[in-house]
Amino acid sequence: MSRGFVKEDDLEHAGTDLLERPVSSEPNYVTPTGLKQLQDELQKLDDLRLQLMQKEDDPFAAQQLAETARDLRYYAARLENAELVDTAKQPQDEIRFGAMVNVEDEQGQLQEFIIVGEDEADIAHNKVSWASPLAKALIGHKVGETVSWKRPAGNTDLEITAIRYR
Repeated sequence: MSRGFVKEDDLEHAGTDLLERPVSSEPNYVTPTGLKQLQDELQKLDDLRLQLMQKEDDPFAAQQLAETARDLRYYAARLENAELVDTAKQPQDEIRFGAMVNVEDEQGQLQEFIIVGEDEADIAHNKVSWASPLAKALIGHKVGETVSWKRPAGNTDLEITAIRYR
């Protein structure tokens, strides 16, 4: 009989078509904070996995377990490939990974960015990935220099006003 005529319970196959989270091909540079976040997320997911395993007859728990297992694989891979960067060894007068950078745009707006790893990036907290166009425009430059940030909304020039490392 053709499978087109068979009614199957959707939950029976929950999680079987779950796609893996793509792992970046870029080096996984991390700050100490970023490394701790990866470790904490892995622990949180492992705790959740143990809780879900106790709900054997719950089809929703089975779906969550599949998602949790996928996320565990992702974070384990990210942690395994993490490269902790010692910002004390960075040239303190030049923008590199881990730098806190103050810039002024063409309209006189002041902004501060912290250049972090991909998993730690959070634009709401002004943390930008080292692999982002903004960070790539800034890396290697010094206070007083102006860089052109190429962005979809149009290029803008940023003058670097301060560089600090934690």
